Amino acid sequence: MGIVYALLIFTVVVTVHELGHFLLAKWNHIEVTEFAIGMGPKLIGKQIGETLYSIRLLPLGGFCSMGEDETENLSENNFNKKSVWARISVIAAGPIFNFILAFLLSMIVVGFTGYSSPVLESVVPDTPAAQSGIQAGDKLVKINNKRIYEFKELQVYMMMHPSESIEVTVKRDGELKVFDMDLMKTESGAYKIGIVGEGTKKANFLQVIGYGANGVRYWIDQTIASLKMLVTGAVGFDQLSGPVGIATLVDDSYQQTKDYGVSAVVMTFINIGILLAANLGVMNLLPIPALDGGRLLFLFIEAIKGSRVAPQKEGFVHFVGFALLMVLMVFVMFNDLKRIFM
Repeated sequence: MGIVYALLIFTVVVTVHELGHFLLAKWNHIEVTEFAIGMGPKLIGKQIGETLYSIRLLPLGGFCSMGEDETENLSENNFNKKSVWARISVIAAGPIFNFILAFLLSMIVVGFTGYSSPVLESVVPDTPAAQSGIQAGDKLVKINNKRIYEFKELQVYMMMHPSESIEVTVKRDGELKVFDMDLMKTESGAYKIGIVGEGTKKANFLQVIGYGANGVRYWIDQTIASLKMLVTGAVGFDQLSGPVGIATLVDDSYQQTKDYGVSAVVMTFINIGILLAANLGVMNLLPIPALDGGRLLFLFIEAIKGSRVAPQKEGFVHFVGFALLMVLMVFVMFNDLKRIFM
């Protein structure tokens, strides 16, 4: 069941991405030959005007076909006949719709489960926080140079940035106070400072919007931070995960939460959806050939130059980028399978 749920979540996230392309294409009167949910052989389809709306056999995302790779015998409503800014809006809409989806899902989570207050309920005696002068009632503002909006962000930051010392900024009586401290190392090897948050609080309407937006910002930040760690070598390529890893994550999450009822499972899946939507949005904006970001790069060059890069050259760059992405996908899938079976 975990695999089935993973496919459903992934398909929803990718379909919303393609829906962004589709809606902006229609807005700009661009011909869309097919909008499909799923991949592979067509199961059912209905032609409405110029567009075939179809459901395909494999629940592995979907696509929006706009003839963007065509170069000859173009109709007046072909993608490549439109202005550069119209084409930019269509390509950018996919990642933007992923962020919108992540925001809507994040608001649902905050609305049902609340938010983790950054205000401290207590400080554990004889810990670095107590010894440095941090007090109950202080509001977390920053850890080192990282802005903190919810208490749970501190826990994840400490896990991803293990260190023997830390700078904590809090707000007390309207004033910012900065504390430097050496951390305690637990028996598990983790570091702690000795503070306890107020726990989860119910959010009002404005807080649902605010903390919903914060949830999206948080996962965007985490995706970018992970990419930086990959580039700097702090994280190895062997730690990358792909569709198989996502399916494993969903299955593990399902097994761990199913005994707590349907609502717990649904909230867990929605959180995974937020993670995937934000991740897909960021990754597609990277200037990598064959991805939306690579296409946007060529379109911005066209906007600056006033003329298009030769389609043959652009097509070759995207082809090479696609081939490299396929090699990376095979490598990532091998890593996922190795983690499962070895």
